[in-house]
Amino acid sequence: MLGIIVWTIFIAVAVNLLLKKFHLPTIIGYIFTGTIIAYLFDLHNAVNNHDLKEIAEFGVVFLMFTIGLEFSLQHLNRMKREVLFTGSLQIIVTTLFVFLICMFALGFDYKTSLVLGSALSLSSTAIVLKIYNENGEIQKPYGRRVLGILIMQDIAVIPILLMISIFSSGAEKSVFNIIAHTTIAATILILLLYVSGKYLLEPFFEYVSESKSEELFVASVLLIAIGASYLAHYFGFSYSLGAFIAGMMISETKFKYQVEADLIPFRNLLLGVFFITVGMQINFDVIIDNYLIILILLPVLLTLKYVIIYLLVRIDDTKRVAFKTALSLVQIGEFSLAVLELARSNSLINPTYSQILIVTIVISMILTPIVLKNLSSLASRLVPDDTFQMVNTLQVDKNTHGHIVVIGYGHLGQEVVEKLKLEGRKYYIIEHNTKYYKIGKDNDEPIIFGNAASKTILNSVNIKKSAATIVAIDNPEKLTLICEVINDLTHNTKTIVKVGRNSEAKQLERLHLEHIIIEDEVLSQAIVDETRSCSLDFRK
Repeated sequence: MLGIIVWTIFIAVAVNLLLKKFHLPTIIGYIFTGTIIAYLFDLHNAVNNHDLKEIAEFGVVFLMFTIGLEFSLQHLNRMKREVLFTGSLQIIVTTLFVFLICMFALGFDYKTSLVLGSALSLSSTAIVLKIYNENGEIQKPYGRRVLGILIMQDIAVIPILLMISIFSSGAEKSVFNIIAHTTIAATILILLLYVSGKYLLEPFFEYVSESKSEELFVASVLLIAIGASYLAHYFGFSYSLGAFIAGMMISETKFKYQVEADLIPFRNLLLGVFFITVGMQINFDVIIDNYLIILILLPVLLTLKYVIIYLLVRIDDTKRVAFKTALSLVQIGEFSLAVLELARSNSLINPTYSQILIVTIVISMILTPIVLKNLSSLASRLVPDDTFQMVNTLQVDKNTHGHIVVIGYGHLGQEVVEKLKLEGRKYYIIEHNTKYYKIGKDNDEPIIFGNAASKTILNSVNIKKSAATIVAIDNPEKLTLICEVINDLTHNTKTIVKVGRNSEAKQLERLHLEHIIIEDEVLSQAIVDETRSCSLDFRK
């Protein structure tokens, strides 16, 4: 066993070093590692080992715990529409479509059809949230949409597993009783975790901190994370749901950042184990024997999920947010693997069909990191600007000059506008996101709806006579496109942009930009400047 562990670590390091040269994420490396060791040491059956599954699942547990640290109760309350409305509808509609296809097109019985529908409605919490958490997209509008839907999917696992138990045992139990049981259990769980988090966590961590022992503090963090997970599992919910709630409780305390720093090594290690177990489920014999079915099934499932999620999100959000949310969640997730395994062991699904679906699911998971890495680029190229018909009541006088043009009224744009107000500067805003446009209108801002990459829109705010143009957007591709258009009008001599790092600034060199603010440089300088005001007390 020790030899297998050593070889697994060696292969994981070697594969990931190779993939890094192609800028591919470590998730794919871990999945490939799992496939390699499964064939190298004949470990295909080991993936069904209960203890290994439990250990691997705790990678997802710690991931959800750290995600919870980023979301306070107030934050989650603002996401209730994403969780309850969009999340629930996504599961119901996807399950219904797959159910109807399996029943009437493929001839499966209603139990098998319902199990397959519910299993395929789930997406990969582990992959999507790991990547979103690493690149900061979890805080963006589509990131919140994705998180809300995934939380609801995590909750839905419980009734799905209950349904399988009922189908396999033949017990007569109404849907009402299932819902009532789940609701009561959820209420008790949330109350226990809420009361503990609100009244016990802060004093507990204060007491542990007084010991000045890092080992005790880390042990306390593990106790909270694993204890909350066990409590959720005890009430019939998934481990990760309890961890997420516990993370939110800690986010209300001052120990949030220390807890997160201490837990990350455990999270990354166990997530690696989880993705290795996913890779171990790739069976080339199944792929070779059923490659035509898999080649048809994979795009059909991904397209079905994409269309459903896109249309649901599109009800009250922009095309671009809907596109990014849908594309992020088209894969089938790790909980689906557990559902299919339970269904197979209870003779609710043919073992051959189960193997075909497992391979299809794992392939969809392998494709996901590649898609997410290029999400913004794909959105810029494939999604046209939203075509909402906004009536621009604001008309800029053609003689206006010396004003500031602010492109983008997102979080950065709103901060810029507040600073301009304090200085008494005259400004006009251009925004093409309906959500932010409405916020600007509600705030009585001089805002115009339109695509800033259009010369007509830019000329409508007299950009040639402006004192400066501030491009306050985060999307690198869109920023470049807008600066190219502005360059044709003003040669960018008075255009101010913000980029994250030097490499992004170099990509803009050809656009004659004279005012580029590099976030990393400004932040690092600010930190160094702060050290000058710090005093060292050598008496301690």
